[in-house]
Amino acid sequence: MRIVLDAMGGDHAPQATVEGGVWAARKYGLEVVLVGKRDTLNSELANYDTSSLSLQIVHASQVLEMEADPAYTARTKKDSSMVVGMDLVRAGKAEAFYSAGNSGGVMAAALFRLGRISGIRRPAFSLIFPTSKGHCVLLDVGANTDCKAEWLLQFGIMGSIYAEKLLGVQEPSVGIVSNGEEEGKGSALVKEAYQLLKASHLNFIGNVEGKDIPKGRADVVVTDGLTGNVIVKLSEGLSKFVTGVIEKEIKSSPLTTLGGLLARPAFARARRVLDYTEIGGVPLLGIDGVVIVGHGRSNAKAIMNGIGVAKRAVEGGMLQAISESLQDTGL
Repeated sequence: MRIVLDAMGGDHAPQATVEGGVWAARKYGLEVVLVGKRDTLNSELANYDTSSLSLQIVHASQVLEMEADPAYTARTKKDSSMVVGMDLVRAGKAEAFYSAGNSGGVMAAALFRLGRISGIRRPAFSLIFPTSKGHCVLLDVGANTDCKAEWLLQFGIMGSIYAEKLLGVQEPSVGIVSNGEEEGKGSALVKEAYQLLKASHLNFIGNVEGKDIPKGRADVVVTDGLTGNVIVKLSEGLSKFVTGVIEKEIKSSPLTTLGGLLARPAFARARRVLDYTEIGGVPLLGIDGVVIVGHGRSNAKAIMNGIGVAKRAVEGGMLQAISESLQDTGL
């Protein structure tokens, strides 16, 4: 298997991306195609023993910066590492693409170079959200701020396939974010989407309130991109706030400091549950190609694990499963 890595994408590129690519080639036994400025990447690779690894460099003279306008730059910078990498997938020279770069740029480049799966109205950013039962798939988390009911149905279909093919969840349950559990609750969009989801072949369990998401009430949680993004950003802020309060209180007296030292292994395990580097990246669902998006702050570990997500998506036949599922629903 050959996975394309946007080696210039992310806050810590190219150091972290090259290191993560080397680790991924070693761990998964696949070929990693590093796309970016050849001289820069050769200089980084010189720091590692790659004699037994399958690594390739494909030159791209431009970079789509993190702060750039996504759509405009994706159209005009045709020799950027993102666009060149996507073209390798489109040409059948690689099975998947991974980037921790500008997420809007990834979306734009994917739409321009790969297009959508036939029948998909809008691609969606998905997220692996930690819950008391493990994880759930939350989507959309930012690609589509204004949605139609049929899009939310398609998000449910794609999220369900993702949960089954990549996370190993059998008959994943699907819920829709609303302001109450009762069927009649929610906005006009939620009410309309509720009926479509209810009539579908999905294992739909109804409305899910915000408090129910971390409880793991549903394996797949569907919402519009604005609401999903607010959920994610609020959760990140609350996590940091609560962690800060706990650390401050632990250090407030000798006795609590001692207790904190004794509880350190438990805190370490809790941090791993919330650590995005353990996941590495999530698929941009609905694109006609396996495209995995990583966090902009991704380190080498996150890059490696994100490439692992790409590998599992290819092996699980995610694209074909989404296409076949859409045909079954008549969409």
